[in-house]
Amino acid sequence: MTRISCIHSLALAGLLASAAVPAMAADTITVASWGGTYQEAQTKAFFKPTADALGITIKEDTTNGLDDVRLQVTGNAVKWDITELGADECARGSKEGLFEKLDYSVIDKSGINPKLVHDDWVGISYTSVVLIYRTDVFGDKGPKTWADFWNVEKFPGRRALSGSQATETLSVAALAEGIPIDKVYPVDIDGALKSVDKVKGHIDAWWTSGAQAMQLVKDGEVDMASIWNGRAGTLKKEGAPVAFSFDQGVLTADCMVIPKGSKNKDIAMKALAKFVSPELQANLPLYVDNGPANEKAFETGKIPPERIKDINSAPENVKKQVLQDPAFWRDTLVEATEKFNNLVQQ
Repeated sequence: MTRISCIHSLALAGLLASAAVPAMAADTITVASWGGTYQEAQTKAFFKPTADALGITIKEDTTNGLDDVRLQVTGNAVKWDITELGADECARGSKEGLFEKLDYSVIDKSGINPKLVHDDWVGISYTSVVLIYRTDVFGDKGPKTWADFWNVEKFPGRRALSGSQATETLSVAALAEGIPIDKVYPVDIDGALKSVDKVKGHIDAWWTSGAQAMQLVKDGEVDMASIWNGRAGTLKKEGAPVAFSFDQGVLTADCMVIPKGSKNKDIAMKALAKFVSPELQANLPLYVDNGPANEKAFETGKIPPERIKDINSAPENVKKQVLQDPAFWRDTLVEATEKFNNLVQQ
């Protein structure tokens, strides 16, 4: 090879190398979730296995919710390829046209509740609102239902409910009125508000964060409370004298979307398909108390049998709980929240 030919070859190689850079850049996606121990669990359960399987890089960011996605999309400055939201936020964002359509020839939706499968969003995990009580106050005879929680004569004591999650508190208020689990939705909002009003004078704390709810129970400032199952599970693991079950729990789903304008939506679609697959969904409860959205995760054999009874979305536990209906809250959330806040703040 002549010196000139060698130079030409090197130049060609350099051009090919530089041409390859955009392709490699396209193999990077950014996923935004809620941060903290939950996102750390997702990294182990979903993000790293998916990156390894697809040969891509997954960068991570954190979100504060739908407002962040709306700002990116309407400002034509989309920096996330996949983001997690609450299911009611997904329903509202879908109505606003903020998300890319999902390709269900790529994403296998089987095993996911149909209420969490939509043209542009899909369920990813579950949290439950449960009733917790202190066993050093009640022994094993504490309140087991929301009607018990509302019964201040039979179960005297200090109480706490969520003051920031109207959807959850109105759901448990409906259960307190004796409405069967399968009849809670559509929620009679005015009836649920009347139910809240009955117990309002006996609520010692309206908590506004999971950490606050946990601390109230841990410190004995309240004897019973509504609380997210992950916080309740942590209290038990730490040895706090508490008891709870999934009886009359309220299942709240999170979902994932591809914001409209994602520059890597094809790769994001493949990654999302992995996230919701039974194999990776089965990883989630190995690291955190949020339950898999795909019920086929429980058929993989990856979840230890002794663990399944403590997972909120295990088939036997799902039967005991109400699933919040995102479509219902899409259309009623603003009005219901305003009425709820006015009642609580009176």
